[in-house]
Amino acid sequence: MDIASGTVSAPPASLRGGISAEELEALYRSERDRMVGVALLLVGSAADAEELVQESFVRVARARRPLDNPPAYLRTTVVNLSRSHLRHLRVQRRQPAIIPRLIENPDLDETWAAVCRLPFRQRAVVVLRYYQDLSEADIARTLGCKVGTVKSNLHHALAKLKKELS
Repeated sequence: MDIASGTVSAPPASLRGGISAEELEALYRSERDRMVGVALLLVGSAADAEELVQESFVRVARARRPLDNPPAYLRTTVVNLSRSHLRHLRVQRRQPAIIPRLIENPDLDETWAAVCRLPFRQRAVVVLRYYQDLSEADIARTLGCKVGTVKSNLHHALAKLKKELS
């Protein structure tokens, strides 16, 4: 499924048990926007909502048993994935951020603390680029994203660090 273009690519017949490719495409066209709205209301983040709905459609496509009511199955999957996502976020928030003391130089410790406050993806890009000295292509392969995403995340991370540290 490609959210941007609105096209659906069904899994091979050996993986489908519950819904045909045509039914999946019809379900996607009729329910996608509504399900994104549900997920958005549940999790409060458009990006997370899109991702949760995408995963829900994948699960519908991979259902091994025939689905009596595909829209209901999809809705239940969206709600359950949203609940799991929020539970995961709560657990993450309870865990204190571990900021290792790398160097005794206060300026470097301050920099590292600022890096640790970045969102995960930006922090990962900064760490892989400047602490592991990986190329943008290697970072993209490591994180499973496009090189452009790495460049964008690095740009935003460096802008935040510059603003916070100046």
